[in-house]
Amino acid sequence: MTDHDPAVQAAIAGELRLLDPEVRSSPELLGALLHPDFHEFGSSGRRWDRASTLARLPVDTDPSDPEDRYVVTSEIRGVRLAADVVHLTFDTEYCGRHAHRSSLWRRTADGWQMYFHQGTPFSAEGA
Repeated sequence: MTDHDPAVQAAIAGELRLLDPEVRSSPELLGALLHPDFHEFGSSGRRWDRASTLARLPVDTDPSDPEDRYVVTSEIRGVRLAADVVHLTFDTEYCGRHAHRSSLWRRTADGWQMYFHQGTPFSAEGA
């Protein structure tokens, strides 16, 4: 975290919550962090919207599974693009898979919510 901007810090906090298996397994907690117009280009190459993400993640996440608890993040950075928009970039490692990640967060009446996310796989050897 290189930026001390409160908006960037709020977006980073939201991003880290979205990686928490307890949040990912709860449609209510997950839904509170996803903008109504949320969409994603996943590291799998699939396109997701809010409804498909809320249907998939809680079913696919087991908070008691140790493997689901270890998403390693690195190089998280953020920049405020507008008064109510923050862009984050970072890398993740999960189960031996690496991805560059980018997300846009928007401040709404309900707080900071993820509007867009993209994951791009990469090889750790070529990083």
